[in-house]
This record gives sequence, structure tokens and C-alpha cells, in this order.
Amino acid sequence: MTNQENSVIVVMVPFPAQGHLNQLLHLSRIVLSYGIPVHYVGTSTHNRQAKVRVHGWDPVAVASIHFHDCQVPPFASPPPNPNAAIKFPSHLQPCFDACYHLRKPVTELLRMLSSQARKVVIIHDSMMGSVVQDVGSIPNTESYAFHTVSAFTLFFYLWESTGKPQVNAEMLGENDVPSLEGCFTEDFLEFIALQHRYLNVTSGSIYNTSKVIEGTYVELLRQHMKEKQHWALGPFNPLKVPEKNSCGSRHYCLEWLDKQAMNSVLYVSFGTTTTMGDEQIQELAIGLRRSNQKFIWVLRDADTGDVFNGEVRRPELPKGYQDSVKDKGLVVRDWAPQLEILAHPAIGGFVSHCGWNSCMESITMGVPIGAWPVHSDQPRNAVLITKVLKLGITIKDWARRDEVVTAAVVEDAVKRLMASKEGDEIRKRAAEVSGAVRQSVAEGEVYREWDSFITHITR
Repeated sequence: MTNQENSVIVVMVPFPAQGHLNQLLHLSRIVLSYGIPVHYVGTSTHNRQAKVRVHGWDPVAVASIHFHDCQVPPFASPPPNPNAAIKFPSHLQPCFDACYHLRKPVTELLRMLSSQARKVVIIHDSMMGSVVQDVGSIPNTESYAFHTVSAFTLFFYLWESTGKPQVNAEMLGENDVPSLEGCFTEDFLEFIALQHRYLNVTSGSIYNTSKVIEGTYVELLRQHMKEKQHWALGPFNPLKVPEKNSCGSRHYCLEWLDKQAMNSVLYVSFGTTTTMGDEQIQELAIGLRRSNQKFIWVLRDADTGDVFNGEVRRPELPKGYQDSVKDKGLVVRDWAPQLEILAHPAIGGFVSHCGWNSCMESITMGVPIGAWPVHSDQPRNAVLITKVLKLGITIKDWARRDEVVTAAVVEDAVKRLMASKEGDEIRKRAAEVSGAVRQSVAEGEVYREWDSFITHITR
């Protein structure tokens, strides 16, 4: 690449929640592969969180990214409330609000980089619109909004908010799309509305998806927002996961998986923003044990605003539980390398909250999902997985979100997913969709989308 081309700099501005930090870190790796310098901007806590939890590629590669640790005033980092009526992680709101203070340091950084480069390209989480609102006043800069949700979910949000216009496409009926009731707190809905007010200055939109997975809905977004350019640059996560990292170490659960038969283990994880009440944990525990299937269960509370500080609640399991399942199950209490787990041949199913990171990782690794949405975009992602892509079954119906999922329901769902003809059929379909995604990468379709974006920003 010539110096002239190389004088383009990309600045990533992620939102401080794990599923958001991770996606823009993966995208940083892709942009770096084109020889373009990448600057990743956040608080020191969240930059450290992103680096510590990088998985699926060698953490040494992270050293090539320029991290900028910005100072924000101290913010409250309370523990999550397992008994909250709405399961959205409202305890993170002080952390989200602290982001407003990133506007000044980010603007200063952009002004400095603008004076050194031919062009500065800002890729910011759609939830960070207010932080990059000064882009219009800085010479030779342009910004792109990165939407961390599925094209399906985003399309239905926009379609509803604009009065449900007629579209020229076969799409899921609106009765099949869950309402937004119970998805967010009022505080966060206000936060979203404020951030989205600044999105009209962006030069385009980026999605972590691909035409193979959501072509219809990517196209519907293009039709819906004709004045913007759109790039489906996914999957962001690596498709080939290294056996070991640069230190030669592996998480202990991967060693345990090595001893298990192909497709024999169920992976259970509800992501980094879910906290379950004690009663639900007991029912899930009993249901998993009764199913008689092998499992890895990542049992931990939601992240706090600062994951490096404070006490973490250790959810209670039934007395003697871990001994009673020691031949069948592994309960992991700390953060686990999900992509590496899903990539393991022993994994045959995934009980998931259906966060978009988890959905994309599961789709690309060919693992079927037992959908158990908890908040945010998850109920709609669950519909995409089960009804549109047909890559899973429903464990928790959003219409019954206030009810505890009983041990009997868990047992039945796990057996359906892991030990039935229906489960085998879904697994076969998951393998086919994963194969189609991998083929689109091998044949260059994904690279053409990347090339199109890189050509556009370096022009």
C-alpha cells in the first residue's frame, strides 16, 4: 500500500458492554489486515476488558491496535439485581451515562489525527452517536455507524418506527415479531433516542452479518435508508480458531471437551448482561441434570460497569449439585472463551440468550440454539434463529417472559435439542448454514464486501 493510501486512519469508538467491545475489536483486526492503522478509543477499564477477553485469535495481534485510554469521572458500579422485573442490566446505566464524558477527549484525538492524515474514518457504535457528534466540524473526517444487532432486528425497529410501510419483499409477519415490551428500561430507551439523534450525520452503516445469513433484511435496510450506504461485513469473528494462544495455554473446559464425543455436549451460557434469580437457577440446574446430557454451564452474574472491581455474587446451586453431575457436567464460574467452546467438535447445542455476538458465533460454528431471550434485541434475534433461519428451538417464549422456566421444560428442551430426530435435523441444517457462510468466505463474497468498504473509505 502506498503512503498516500496509508494516510487513512480508522478510529473505533465502541460502546462499553462486552458484546459491543468485542465486535469492534474483531472489526479492528479485519481493518488492520488491509494495512490501515486502527485506533481504539474507550475508558481504560473497558479497553483493558476488551484486551483481556479477546478470543478466537492471537491476543498478540491486539498489540498492533493503538488503544487510547480516556479518563471519565468515576461512575457507580453497583451489582446487578437478579430480582428486577425488567431483566435489562439497569445497573450498567451509570457506566453508559459516563460515556457522555468521552466526547471531549475523542474530539481532541480526532482533531490531532486529522492534522496528520489525509483522512480519518470513525467507526462508532450506534449507541455512541453523542460522543462523535463533533465530526462534522473536523476537517477530512467521516463517520460510519456500526449496528451491533442483527439486520432482522434493526429492520423491524425502523419499520415500526416509520409506521410499518409496505415493502417489496417476503418477510416474516409482524405477529411473529415480539413486541419491545420488557426489553429495555425507560432510562435506556431515552439513552437510545438521544444517541440515534446524531446518526443522521453518518456516511453509512455497517453490520456484523452477511448476505448468506440475512440477505433479505440487509436488502430491506438498504431500501429503507436509501440515502445511506450499507455494508454487511460479517462474520467479524474468525472462522478458524487456533488450538492454543501464543502462550500455549487453553481454558480448562477445552481440555475437558477434548475427552467428549462429537456433538455430545450442550453449552449453556446467557452472556455477560444476564443475571438470573435463585429460583430460576435451581430449576435450570435440575433440568440439566435430569436431561442426562453432557453439558458445560457458564454460571455467572452479569458484568458490572467495572469488571475489575468489586465483589461478584456467586449464584447458589442445589446442595451437592456439582458432585452429582461430575461425570456429566462442568459448571464454569468465571468468564469462558465462548468462540473456542462453540468451535469445539464435542459441542452439539447451545442454550443461549440470543445476543447477536452469540448468534453469529453459533451460526458460523454450526451449533444449533435453544433460544432463551432475556432482554434488548434478544427476543427478536430468537425469532430470527428459530423461525426464519430454523437453526434452533424455543425454550423460553417471550410472551411468557415473567414465568420461571421449570426443570421439566428445561429437561424436555435439552433432550429435543441433543437427543432427538428433530435435534439431529436442526444440527444438520446448522452445519449446512455454517458451510454456506464459510463457502461465501472461501469464494470471496465476504472479502468483496470488505474490499468495497475499504475502497470506499480510502478513496
